Amino acid sequence: MSETVPEAPYPPHGDERTFPWAFGLGEYQVAVYGLGKMGLPLAAVFAEATGDVVGVDVDEGVVAAVEAGESHVAGEPGLDELVSRTVERGALRATTDGERAAASACIHVVMVPTLVTDGEPELGALDAAIDDVAAGLQPGDAVFVECTVPPRTCVDRLQPALVAKSGLDPDEFGLAFCPERTMSGRAIEDIRGSYPKVVGGVDPASTELARRVYREINDAGVHAVTDATTAEAVKVFEGLYRDVNIALANELAQFADAFGIDVTEAIETANTQPFCDIHTPGAGVGGHCIPYYPHFVMGQFEPDAPLLRTARAVNDRMPAFVAERLLDELHAVGTSPEDATVAVLGLTYRPGVAEVRATPAKPLAARLADAGVTVLGVDPLVDHVPGFPHEVLDPYELSDRDIEGAVLVTAHDEFDDLDWAAFDRLAVVDGRQALDLADTDHRVYTVGGD
Repeated sequence: MSETVPEAPYPPHGDERTFPWAFGLGEYQVAVYGLGKMGLPLAAVFAEATGDVVGVDVDEGVVAAVEAGESHVAGEPGLDELVSRTVERGALRATTDGERAAASACIHVVMVPTLVTDGEPELGALDAAIDDVAAGLQPGDAVFVECTVPPRTCVDRLQPALVAKSGLDPDEFGLAFCPERTMSGRAIEDIRGSYPKVVGGVDPASTELARRVYREINDAGVHAVTDATTAEAVKVFEGLYRDVNIALANELAQFADAFGIDVTEAIETANTQPFCDIHTPGAGVGGHCIPYYPHFVMGQFEPDAPLLRTARAVNDRMPAFVAERLLDELHAVGTSPEDATVAVLGLTYRPGVAEVRATPAKPLAARLADAGVTVLGVDPLVDHVPGFPHEVLDPYELSDRDIEGAVLVTAHDEFDDLDWAAFDRLAVVDGRQALDLADTDHRVYTVGGD
């Protein structure tokens, strides 16, 4: 459903003017709660469009940086300039006082982390943001939730909380789920319109408010779905599809030795048929999205979701599978694990993105260490990973170290410049089909390769 919901029956703060025109002129202040690597680009894009945005974050350092016109988010093209420009003209400011921001804003956009702890969704940051919003919520305000949540969160959790804590009736304010559909490294481009913006409200009026607001910043248009729960499911389904598809690719990759073929070649060729779209196998699935979203469904609802559980198990096993292949390769070149120093290349979950949440490098390194290997982490973007009890080097430092093996976990561009010929014969596992070592005498195993 798109562009077919009825007009909103209530204007913000009782103003009788047409809402979208007033929004376009910057008549209403926008508060964005959460200035992380997706929240800050969103706040800056809103600021450019409206001229009046306050960003809220619990991190005083983040707030201080934004107030100084600086972006704390690295690797986002155009973000530094956009933050500097909007702050300089007074269109964007930041605060740690969420309640005060809520009191002055009419449009509240929530973009805080929603994580998983011990297999259970952790929505504490979302609850805290909603408490702040409720403290300043006024009749006619609109609340838009962008962070990923389990389906039914808006209707079963957020709307009752807003009603109870604000004292307003449900029909006195708008509430819609409007999922972020962005990737690190292209956040501004995606927010402005790489894809249509999905919106779904707890009622038709909320959906219409969301449609009118987001069409002002998204050039690809707005796709309005039936309700907030449908919109929540859309976002979760996007991640579940990828997790299951990657699990299929990873399981197929493990047949490479038995088949005696390059499974990746077979996958790529199969994908030339338009009804096939198998993803690429690899050393594991990390980040703050794909490994978490299945837990927003599994155990939260009936049925039991056996396919999702199996896919998670397959992907969770990949770091150990890759570690075992490296141990095999060490034995093949006559090196015992206890005598081996191995470079784990790539600690972030994606190339070019300084994010280590759920990185497959940690369990992979743990398996190697359990076998007696001395592990060196190597990454151009981070020099520390919580819970990674091994030395971390920059790639340029690796040439000064004696190593017996290497495993590629994340294909950073900087690894293309490594002088592989400078090392004595190594046991190497390529976990991303990204290394070209044909002109060396290193023993190389490629995940999914022949």
